[in-house]
Amino acid sequence: MELTLTTPALLFPAISLLLLAYTNRFLHLAQLTRNLHSQYRNNPEKLLLLQLMNLRRRINIIRNMQVLGSAGFLCSVICMFFLFRSWMIAAKLIFSVSLGLLIISLALSVWEVYISVHALDLQLHDLENLNEETRNEKVDGSAKGVDSL
Repeated sequence: MELTLTTPALLFPAISLLLLAYTNRFLHLAQLTRNLHSQYRNNPEKLLLLQLMNLRRRINIIRNMQVLGSAGFLCSVICMFFLFRSWMIAAKLIFSVSLGLLIISLALSVWEVYISVHALDLQLHDLENLNEETRNEKVDGSAKGVDSL
């Protein structure tokens, strides 16, 4: 395989957009965590605590995604330097490391999405339970109304 100076440079736009997406996810989760923390302090419910624990886990994963993505970006820059100096073996090795770091970062991103879906499932399950309770109360209330006639 021939590695030229433009090969790692092709990763720059993709890595930049990837890091921007990771940062946006992080900022959104940080804001959500602050809001849920405030709600939990006012009304400590188990669902809120579970959501906060889920958010902590996701924030840690996103931190790791950002670190690995940044390290992959740094390795791409180092690779370009090695190519500029015509150190081909080192350049190929560093470029391989760069790709590996980006692969792990993307795999963590998939895992974080899976965990976020689990958080939504918790929320929807709670809504379904609330809906069941409301339906049961209506059935009980109408049965009481029939008994009183």
